[in-house]
Amino acid sequence: MLARVWSASLVGIDAVRVGVEVDVSGGLPAIVVVGLPGTEVQESRERVKAALKNAGYAFPMRRIVVNLTPADLRKEGPCFDLPISVGILAASDQVSADLLGDYLFLGEVSLDGGLRPVAGVLPVAAAAQQMGIRGLVVPADNAREASLVRGLEVYGFQHLKEVADFLNGPQKYEPVTFAGMATERRSPPTGADLRDVKGQAHARRALEIAAAGGHNLIFVGPPGSGKTMLARRLPSILPPLSFEEALEVTQIHSVAGLLKERGALVSDRPFRSPHHSASGPSLVGGGSYPRPGEISLAHRGILFLDELTEFKRDVLEFLRQPLEDGYVSISRTRQSVAFPAQFTLVASTNPCPCGYFGDSIQACTCSPRQRENYWAKLSGPLMDRIDLQVAVNRLKPEEITRQPTGEESQKVGDRVQVARDRARKRYQDEPQLRSNAELQSRHLRRWCPLNDAACTLLEGAIRKLGLSARATDRILKVSRTIADLAGEDHIQTPHVAEAVQYRTIDRMQ
Repeated sequence: MLARVWSASLVGIDAVRVGVEVDVSGGLPAIVVVGLPGTEVQESRERVKAALKNAGYAFPMRRIVVNLTPADLRKEGPCFDLPISVGILAASDQVSADLLGDYLFLGEVSLDGGLRPVAGVLPVAAAAQQMGIRGLVVPADNAREASLVRGLEVYGFQHLKEVADFLNGPQKYEPVTFAGMATERRSPPTGADLRDVKGQAHARRALEIAAAGGHNLIFVGPPGSGKTMLARRLPSILPPLSFEEALEVTQIHSVAGLLKERGALVSDRPFRSPHHSASGPSLVGGGSYPRPGEISLAHRGILFLDELTEFKRDVLEFLRQPLEDGYVSISRTRQSVAFPAQFTLVASTNPCPCGYFGDSIQACTCSPRQRENYWAKLSGPLMDRIDLQVAVNRLKPEEITRQPTGEESQKVGDRVQVARDRARKRYQDEPQLRSNAELQSRHLRRWCPLNDAACTLLEGAIRKLGLSARATDRILKVSRTIADLAGEDHIQTPHVAEAVQYRTIDRMQ
């Protein structure tokens, strides 16, 4: 007898519907899986056989052929255990096949028949809704995640017996419902707050601008000046994720298998901080079966690269396309996938190999040639893509001991939220724009016009600093954000003058 069960396979963060056809016929007892199965799918033969027996069902002592369609799509992961098990039960008349065409099945099966969670359920649920699938049958630990997609029936079970009972009598079960998510501002989980930072008014202002406009930022200064401390407090002033943004972020973390650490919905903006020894594939994603890297895991959040010049130059060059386009493309022989990567880059570095160039307390011991080679690791095109370049100096002794703490994150975050709301209202006819940092050249002509005085100032800065056209566009975006923070509808000369200040070290040596 033949039975067909629907499942899904992931290509990047997109799900493709997979048909699991099970034929039980005469012949020597065996299970054959065809349709380009991966190693985990091949191993499911033994798991399914033991699970059905230990769950109390009769395993057909006949020839069983499992065909996964489409045959030219590589199937990976243990998520096909459950649909194969259901297909065998249906083909051997142990469960009803009436509902098999209405639901999509995913899940790993343990040897005792229990259902174990799998990665990537949320993007599968989103795709199932678009396919017109009625609902999903998944392990109980995946049910809340799948229920984030509204209008889809989601059933979560602990054991194969429960799945079989559901197929034979669905009226006894109720689908899982999602209670919703909180959208109010919450304190950062680490307790990091800007009030812990003394002094550094210029750097604090740059953090506020970066948060309000989503701009990339680099801090340059000697050891102990507070670069890392400042960067790690940026999440505390960022606005919370909207529900749509949270779904985007959660899908990526679901594919990467990280939701066990973050809960069912990623409601906080990601903050990723890879070590400077990270390889290119770990940063941008990859592998024979592509998985998202750090820049995609930082989508809608922060990618913090501490000690930027310690990263390999070829690894840093991988950042250029994602910083410009907001996504990363990974090509392999069999497929090409694209992962979203709309993140804010925050970096820190010393001004020279010894770290004390320009320091007022300790003299630099580096030669001009050493400083030149040090900064050569950061290419001009990469620095052009960093909007805010801020020099951070060490505090004076009296500033450390006597200066009061700074303004708390809550107040700064409120100003950031107001500026973001102004931008969102301005771009209401461009729903793909969520911040000023995402403006393209065509948008700048419309929303970033300059008066004669501001234009003259910008032209002088271009000549004096040797700025590229890309760097000039970045200045206009930062000027737009500064104007939003000031509550101005039009960019004024002081806004451009402040934005130009943040381009003075992109040729530092």
